[in-house]
Amino acid sequence: MVSDQELDALLKRLHLANTRRAWRELARRAEQEDWTYHDFLSLLVTEEIAHRQQTRLERVVRRARFPFLKTIDDFNFLYQSTVRLSLLGSALSADFTTEGHCVIFNGKPGRGKTHLAIAIAYRAIQNGFDAFFTTAATLSDDLSAAFRAGELAQALPIYTHPAVLVVDEVGYLTYGTDAANMLFHVVNERHRRKRAMIFTTNKSLKGWGRVLHDEDLAQAIIDRVLERGRLVRLDGPSIRTLHVNLDDALNEGSDQDDELARISGMTRPEFPEPTP
Repeated sequence: MVSDQELDALLKRLHLANTRRAWRELARRAEQEDWTYHDFLSLLVTEEIAHRQQTRLERVVRRARFPFLKTIDDFNFLYQSTVRLSLLGSALSADFTTEGHCVIFNGKPGRGKTHLAIAIAYRAIQNGFDAFFTTAATLSDDLSAAFRAGELAQALPIYTHPAVLVVDEVGYLTYGTDAANMLFHVVNERHRRKRAMIFTTNKSLKGWGRVLHDEDLAQAIIDRVLERGRLVRLDGPSIRTLHVNLDDALNEGSDQDDELARISGMTRPEFPEPTP
């Protein structure tokens, strides 16, 4: 008979870490509840597989570098008239990744673009793939610095190899003059290899040329993204500022200016800031 210590050593050699932790308790339960050998072995294997799946999920999520983790179940479709869960069904399937599909989420700030992008990438991870999250500014700065150092070829795989790439906030910040060139390198390589991409932007597609400082390259980028992708526009109010009705207040001619300046019940600050 093999002793407990010898069995532990054998399981360690097989890299069955969770089984090493669990087998004693399961063996005790098996004796008390009169399990069959088949029942005991089935549960032991099931526990090991579940542990490995959870460990893999946590590891791949860390590597994805999401700024926060959101799922599709967390998204509130109540304030959206242009987006429904059924519309995103194909993006949540494994085919989205295996067939290299793409999606561009367009809308004003606070509409949930980044939430949906992360939710789709996270679903891809659950489906067995890997993903990577970056902002357009970070991607541009990173690759520009690598190009100047003569290391672009070494830097590109970070953005071209993952099964799903999320590029957030296209158009929110000012980019360098080579931004379009850097983004094109990534998009063209991923398009060639049929790897999925997700973009979020607050600019119209026509405005990408001005943002990226190159109309022709911007058009080439969009053309490749949308060949196997689609544009999804998000409407409704900003979820972040529902409590202050900011969207209505910022509309031209709004009659809610007094509400924005209200402090402790006063319609205007007692000591207003000087204006030019």
